[in-house]
Amino acid sequence: MMLSALLVLMALAASIQAENRALEAKMEPSSSYSYYSSSSSSSVHEAGRARHAPRVPRGSRSRPRERQEPQPPRAHPEADTFFTTPRPFSGALRLHNPLFPVTDESYSAYAVLLLALVVFSVGIVGNLALMCIVWHNYYLKSTWNCVLASLAFWDFMVLFFCLPVVIFNELTKRRLMGDLSCRAVPYVEVASLGVTTFTLCALSIDRFHTVTSGQSRPRQGESCQSILAKLSVIWLGSLLLAAPELLLWRLEQDGSPQSGLPVDSCRPQPSTDLPDALLSLVLTYQHARMWWTFGCYFCLPLLFTGACHLLTRHVSEDEKTLRSSSTSSSSSSSSIKKRRRERQLTRTVVALAFIYAICCLPEYVWNIVLAYVGMEVGVATQALLALIGQFLLFVRAGATPVVLLCICRSLGQAFMDCCCCCCEECFPDPSSSCTSSSVSTNATAVSSPPASPISMQEDKLKIVSGTSPAVFFDKVKESPAELIIGTPC
Repeated sequence: MMLSALLVLMALAASIQAENRALEAKMEPSSSYSYYSSSSSSSVHEAGRARHAPRVPRGSRSRPRERQEPQPPRAHPEADTFFTTPRPFSGALRLHNPLFPVTDESYSAYAVLLLALVVFSVGIVGNLALMCIVWHNYYLKSTWNCVLASLAFWDFMVLFFCLPVVIFNELTKRRLMGDLSCRAVPYVEVASLGVTTFTLCALSIDRFHTVTSGQSRPRQGESCQSILAKLSVIWLGSLLLAAPELLLWRLEQDGSPQSGLPVDSCRPQPSTDLPDALLSLVLTYQHARMWWTFGCYFCLPLLFTGACHLLTRHVSEDEKTLRSSSTSSSSSSSSIKKRRRERQLTRTVVALAFIYAICCLPEYVWNIVLAYVGMEVGVATQALLALIGQFLLFVRAGATPVVLLCICRSLGQAFMDCCCCCCEECFPDPSSSCTSSSVSTNATAVSSPPASPISMQEDKLKIVSGTSPAVFFDKVKESPAELIIGTPC
């Protein structure tokens, strides 16, 4: 009996274990759907909760607030994400400003800016005055004066276009107009050197030809065609000799290691996209550029000026001894005025050559020394030497018209008369005008013969209406021999 009961219990336990195993086997394939079943059950519970929640009318302020779970903070979006199309920053407005805030570098920047303003103002006013004097005066339109006006025009171009670009590059380390200014500025500077060189050669030859001709030619104004033909030789020669500068320079942009801002620099590296023949010509010019500029733009004008000056002085001394031995009488006033005028023209040429040599010699000296001594110079030192060389060029362009107005008596007198006329127009003096008008009327009444009443009325109308010639031109017409300088061809 006991044995049979034990067997029944064992069979019952085995059947219970079998049922448990079958139930576990059925539950394993449906385990992947547990998430969905739990979510569905939660949704069912939420739906039931919402169904049993009290209804609140729309727009009521007593609406219960739902509990919100805390959310992680969002990162602040960048500025470019606000736009529909991202705009990449090219760095065009990232400029180096040494003027503010004030640092140790600011003092040198302010000194460079002040010096540039002085040179720019003096040079612009002087060159414009020289060009206007020669252009608006008929009796000063000789070949000599027109050549000087041409020199003033190129000096004006150098100061007006090149000086602001160089100063802006020095202060901000960026280049105005990019690659265009990098090629145009050296071209205009070298062309100005060529104009100065050929001008000095032409003036020296003119002085030698005048002294050795031995015959006095009539001094009268030349035609525009004759003057333009002579100026075109100077201009075309200068522009053609400076043409390789347009293909030699190239703009490069680097980053500053201190501030990280972009830095523009012009370097003599011709582009490899040029044709082979043209590239070889530019490379040959680059290798011979130092000695070419030194020989053509420095030695040639000084040799011409020195040789012509010595020959002119020797010929004039021989003529003086011959005149003194042939006649013992005192020289006439006309010969004295002629010799005085010749000495004045000679001093003008010598002064122009001296200023040109003083301003150009330092740059050629340190270029030759650095090329053949083998000294290693840093980038900052090379940039400083290049800036000094360009400033010397600008100083020469600003000092040339001042020297011409001080040495040439006719040009200086014309400039002073123009300034006096402007001052009289701005600040008229009634007493002086009345006295001058009375003196002039008395002088004309004494010197002029009696005229008809019709002509007197026409003169009065001209004076009142302002159609009569200016006082300066009347002075010039009275004594043209003293105011005309140079020799017409």
